[in-house]
Amino acid sequence: MKKSDASSPDQPASALISKRIAELGGWRGETLGRMRKLIQQADPEVVEEWKWMGTPVWSHSGIICTGESYRDKVKLTFAKGASLPDPAGLFNSSLDGNMRRAIDIFEGEQVDAAAFKALVQQAVALNGGGKTKPAKKTAKS
Repeated sequence: MKKSDASSPDQPASALISKRIAELGGWRGETLGRMRKLIQQADPEVVEEWKWMGTPVWSHSGIICTGESYRDKVKLTFAKGASLPDPAGLFNSSLDGNMRRAIDIFEGEQVDAAAFKALVQQAVALNGGGKTKPAKKTAKS
């Protein structure tokens, strides 16, 4: 498989990510493309970046997650995943660390779209880029 040219500073990150998805093809390309769409739906203000010699990164006031592809899986690593509630149990990798958590998606697996979007939105809020809850009113003495 040919690697994307990450050294091309004149190409925007979104074009490089699209190129990576197309190069992957098959189930890995479809999976990374589907997860990218879910991230964009969850946060329309998400910023796409291309870092670390060819890794798609989605950010909003800090990194939300990265999207790596391996021979047998697509891995979405949430930078602050250990601090995110995960009631649907999507995180299934990198569970021992103090910061990151990841979702490994293998061929034929589907990720719960609503639960995934909720994780993205929680990550944005944790980064300080999401809508904040109004401060609680205190009783005046």
